[in-house]
Amino acid sequence: MLAPMAVTAASRGKVRSLVSLSRRLSTNQPGSPNGAPETPAPFPGSAQPEGRQLRPRKDPSDRSVLLFPGQGSQFVGMGKGLLKYPNVREMFTVAQKILGYDLLSLCLEGPEEELMKTVHCQPAVFVTSLAAVERLNHENPKAIEMCVAAAGFSVGEFAALVFSGSMNFADALYAVKVRAETMQKASELVPSGMLSVIGRPQAQYKYACLQAKEHCKKLGIEEPVCSVANYLFPDGRVIAGHQQALDFLQQNSRHLHFVRTKLLPVSGAFHTELMASAAEPLREVLRQVEVHLPEIKVYSNVDGKRYMNEKHVRRQLVKQLVSPVKWEQTLHEIYERTQGEKFPETFEIGPGKQLGATLKKCNRKAFTNYAHVQVTTHEDE
Repeated sequence: MLAPMAVTAASRGKVRSLVSLSRRLSTNQPGSPNGAPETPAPFPGSAQPEGRQLRPRKDPSDRSVLLFPGQGSQFVGMGKGLLKYPNVREMFTVAQKILGYDLLSLCLEGPEEELMKTVHCQPAVFVTSLAAVERLNHENPKAIEMCVAAAGFSVGEFAALVFSGSMNFADALYAVKVRAETMQKASELVPSGMLSVIGRPQAQYKYACLQAKEHCKKLGIEEPVCSVANYLFPDGRVIAGHQQALDFLQQNSRHLHFVRTKLLPVSGAFHTELMASAAEPLREVLRQVEVHLPEIKVYSNVDGKRYMNEKHVRRQLVKQLVSPVKWEQTLHEIYERTQGEKFPETFEIGPGKQLGATLKKCNRKAFTNYAHVQVTTHEDE
């Protein structure tokens, strides 16, 4: 099953910069004027493993947080503005060897219907996002050096882990490849999808899902699936499940106190029980790749909490397939602070600006320090 791992091992040297950047996060922090360690700042990520020199107290606004997008942010032309930066072409070359197709050409030229497929868009978003790290490092190296926390939405979590030094680029890409292929297969087993919902304060999402499942049972569907798949922001959810359940929710949206519903252009009900068949193949791959404790705080989609050890990383990445993405909870965890304490700079690294939009709805003050790292040329922006 892991035949491409030979390529992985041979390719590691070509993308060293990503790991070396993460190493600098903990080894190149400026010391105090007299060389003595100072008390670490209370900003998330300041705590260090035992034996490591404590970071100096810094103004939180000098720190940075990186957010990596997930499936749905892809578009034809992404990556065009990144090719001039160091290591980016090498990353796409490595990707071609691991994936078995020309990912760079697919990102730049499409066709769109191919890029939109789960099997292609997950690796595309993963590689493009990490290529965007190279752009940020070129334009604002301090943002890399002073990064204390990272999070990724769904497949973006793999990019966050690579950036943090937890996983090797090529190993993680192979895991993403297997993840995307098995999720694509799971999507083809039954008609299913995902529905973006904005509700009124009185909307009861779990009750709405229960009603939708009862409707499916009346249609003869055994063990119907309908549940919240993404917690995005207050009153913003994505519900996923059998297509008939989503149809019921749209047809009864007013009664359910939904202000707006929109079917997402995805192939299946991700982050629900309908993805169960993808879990074991991903678990098997993650058993065989090298995983380290992240060198900065990285937050899990499953519960919004930081990863604590290597086993935790492996376990949560598998569980994530069938669990809702708790993005709203993750943002609250990252940006929680005492009254009056400043917010860090936040960079969305990769295609699209959806994570910035959710941050604005969850925490307007944190959003004032948000910036997006473009993956196109300045002319296209």
